[in-house]
Amino acid sequence: MNGMHSATITLIRIINVTVTDDTLAVDLEDGRSIAIPIGWYPRLAYGSPAERANFQISGAGYGIHWPDLDEDIGVAGILQGKKSSESQRSFERWLKKRRIKPND
Repeated sequence: MNGMHSATITLIRIINVTVTDDTLAVDLEDGRSIAIPIGWYPRLAYGSPAERANFQISGAGYGIHWPDLDEDIGVAGILQGKKSSESQRSFERWLKKRRIKPND
């Protein structure tokens, strides 16, 4: 193998999600619970408590979707400790759209 090692992550399904002002916590089917700083996901951090509470466990349990925030987080990224990879420019466009809602 030429000294190369590849890491394989076995995906485990998400069975429960809790979002607070500070933390995104997921419970996995293998018994682990993982807590992540909400600041790793700016859209969640800027979302209201109601928006953060409106999520679906998606992709047969391998992801979480927040329709109000247009945010998707996969279990693979959570297990790898990956922060949001959204660019600052994209995030700023998203923030601007949120401020221009017709019923504000």
